Amino acid sequence: MALVGRPNVGKSSLTNTLVGEKVAIVTKKPQTTRSRITGVITKGPVQYVLMDTPGIHTPRNKLDARMTQTAAASVKDVDVTLMLFEPSGELTEAETTMIEALRKSGPAIAVINKVDLLHGFAELEARKQQIEALGVFDTVRTISAKDGTGCEELLEVLRQYATPGPHYFDDDAFTDMPEKELVAELIREKLLLFMRDEVPHGVAVTVESFKERPDKDLIDISVEICCERKSHKGMIIGKGGQMLKKVASAARTDCEELLGTHINLQCWVKVREGWRDSERLLDDLGFAKP
Repeated sequence: MALVGRPNVGKSSLTNTLVGEKVAIVTKKPQTTRSRITGVITKGPVQYVLMDTPGIHTPRNKLDARMTQTAAASVKDVDVTLMLFEPSGELTEAETTMIEALRKSGPAIAVINKVDLLHGFAELEARKQQIEALGVFDTVRTISAKDGTGCEELLEVLRQYATPGPHYFDDDAFTDMPEKELVAELIREKLLLFMRDEVPHGVAVTVESFKERPDKDLIDISVEICCERKSHKGMIIGKGGQMLKKVASAARTDCEELLGTHINLQCWVKVREGWRDSERLLDDLGFAKP
């Protein structure tokens, strides 16, 4: 099943809440998710496979275009699509385009998130009626991915879309992402959290080496942080290297919790001008075409 919706609507938070593990990074900045993230939940005979997708928005560069294409492609060949909505406000042009695409694809469920932010039911009821009137969704559910309200009930709704067949993943799996990709995402999350608004979306993270020491409970990880401008490199490193140390320290803690071992993390910053608008550099940095 695919999760789609505008940036910052809560797709990654819902994925993490349903899975019970941190498989998708979460920040308050839009377009945090850049690629399709898979979360796996196994409850007895039923295995749910969630695909968290980049937020649908009007592309401004080739990276944005790939992200938007990834979201659009994800609704094909899934048992059901979950489209997340804000609890109020006007629908964006990108949302309207996605809704029209869902008319031609398989079944879809509307999920109104962030109900914990509402102070009354009138606004929420108006939103539900607005979405129901679209005539696209089998049902409209209300949740809070932040505190878990309505999430277990949502899984029960999704259960009816399950089709007979073998489990695609081991029952104890929670994602299909390689450990190297998870580490890179955790480092990028810290950059998004700690850096100024003009820097993070021009940053990409790749793991250059990932080696377990045979004689120690330790993994040596070397990471390249790619940015678009020399001035951004200075910001990421910070005065006396303090910002880079802050990012690496916070990321190391999360990586050690994820991998269950000690981490020796080395981060290097490199300038690649205009990488978000270069098909070659996007390929080099691992941004797959949908």
